[in-house]
Amino acid sequence: MLVLTRKQGQSIRIGDDILIKIIEIEGSQVKIGIEAPKGVIIFREELYEKLRESNIEALKTSKELKPEDIIKGASK
Repeated sequence: MLVLTRKQGQSIRIGDDILIKIIEIEGSQVKIGIEAPKGVIIFREELYEKLRESNIEALKTSKELKPEDIIKGASK
């Protein structure tokens, strides 16, 4: 992990397309701005983890289904 120290108003660039700017520092909170191409998906870590866990559960559920269960469900 790369650890950098930045002050308010300073930035970090990732590659050519992503800019992370320190907008405000207040107490223990840091407000950041991120400029990235529209195709880059950005999540807060806690939301990313919830989505990942949800996707894993959905995958487990889909593996438990048998083809005949899907066919039965479609014919109802």
